[in-house]
Amino acid sequence: MIAIDSLYPITIALLANVIAQILKPLFLYLKTKRFDIHQTIASGGFPSSHAATVTALSTAIGLQQGFESTYFAITAIFSIIVIYDAVNVRYYAGRNIQLTKQLIYDIEKYTDVKFSHPIYHEKIKSVLGHKFIEAIGGILLGIIVAVIFH
Repeated sequence: MIAIDSLYPITIALLANVIAQILKPLFLYLKTKRFDIHQTIASGGFPSSHAATVTALSTAIGLQQGFESTYFAITAIFSIIVIYDAVNVRYYAGRNIQLTKQLIYDIEKYTDVKFSHPIYHEKIKSVLGHKFIEAIGGILLGIIVAVIFH
């Protein structure tokens, strides 16, 4: 039988993820006065659900096993990698998509070149990663959720 305590880290991590996703359309509305329910399933935006999830997991492990434990060290390193990826790698991949889309638009508009292959007109999401402040919001949310439910 699984002890309730053993489910605490995964439950908290998933809860932090769900809360972050629910908050995204609310923060978007506060910023832009535009409500978009699709933000609840989107990547990118404030707060970072990636950062919230891994930080909640690490915090929960730290609170449960001790912040000096091997398990905390493993989850902390995992969290750093995921947050770095969300803020840097995925963010700049999104920026590259934006640049590529703009280049295609400009070439078609200002030259006689027309890109007929469907790949050039595919709808691609240009926001993949997070700005640093969005990751900070996720980190704080993850810590708060883990501490509150501990």
